[in-house]
Amino acid sequence: MSLEPKEQLKKFLENSKEILILISENPSADAVGSAWALYHFLEKKKIAPTIAFSNHLSSKFTFLPKPERIVNEISGARDLILSFDVSKNNITNIRHERIDGKVNIHITPERGAINPKDFSFILAKYKYDLVIVIACSDLEKLGALYVKNPDLFFEVPVVNIDCKSENDNFGQINLIDVTASSCSEIVRQAMEAIDPSFVDKNVATCLLTGIIGATNSFQDKNTTPRAFAAAARLMDQGADQQEIIRWLYKTHPLHVLKLWGRAMAKINWENETKLAWSAISVEDFVQSRASAQDLPLILDELEENYNDGQIFLTLYNDTPESSIAIIKTREKELLKKILPLFGGEIRHGLLEFKIEESDMLQAGQKIAEKMRQTMKKE
Repeated sequence: MSLEPKEQLKKFLENSKEILILISENPSADAVGSAWALYHFLEKKKIAPTIAFSNHLSSKFTFLPKPERIVNEISGARDLILSFDVSKNNITNIRHERIDGKVNIHITPERGAINPKDFSFILAKYKYDLVIVIACSDLEKLGALYVKNPDLFFEVPVVNIDCKSENDNFGQINLIDVTASSCSEIVRQAMEAIDPSFVDKNVATCLLTGIIGATNSFQDKNTTPRAFAAAARLMDQGADQQEIIRWLYKTHPLHVLKLWGRAMAKINWENETKLAWSAISVEDFVQSRASAQDLPLILDELEENYNDGQIFLTLYNDTPESSIAIIKTREKELLKKILPLFGGEIRHGLLEFKIEESDMLQAGQKIAEKMRQTMKKE
């Protein structure tokens, strides 16, 4: 009889000494909470974990107990072995020297000259016993980590943890639960099954951060009774809910939070271009007591909350006949490519331009369509 995924994970952990935890580029609160919690949990099990992700990490996660081993690229994960057949001619000495940016290896044979046929180059096994991928529906979400290290995912067992129905089930072990509120909830269940005594205050804080972030502080439709029960249990284990909420949501003034709520209620998503955008009306500014000067903060929040997004846009009417568009991108080079499409000016990492369209919904659709057409040509 085959084991359940949680039992399979437990068996793998029993035989692992080094584990690599991978999360997507620009990770969400759920991904960070899950990965940080798993890191501290594995350390308690006397396993050496490393977390890897590329690109950006928000400063709002600085309150979490930070793992010591966090990297942005996977280097030194495997050795290149120079193998010499000594059955016919023994080696008496090996030395190396660095000259002109090169490392020269000197090998002294016991007899005569060395036959090049006695040499071979071998890639050693990866030093990691297990790779755990969290909150990625497919491996491409890992960005450069996957592109530069494709062999890793074929040579090392992969555990795939996710709560999204579109997950590709790419792991040897797939902990996929589409009924869970978050990956943090799935990770917590796995920890409870493996050894609940290792879920201390640090681990509980990280997990509760992930659940709060994934459920928008228990306000989104994915908030289930299980999520509330998990949160209650984590608070019993030492997590401070109010501190987490303060760091995740209350670092901005109240008027910005109100404007953010109104922007999220009208969010639009363009899958082809990975564009997330929202139109801000005059009423939105009035009701929140915010202004156009607060829109860069709204774009920051869009970037934080749309992990799959690459382009982020807000629109507002500057006159009854025209609108102002502000665009932010994850990659600076992408913003430079968009600039010739619409004109305008890049300031402080944001592109701002005017569009002669009073209807902001139509304005947003026109911008999205122009981006789609341009990307198809490329």
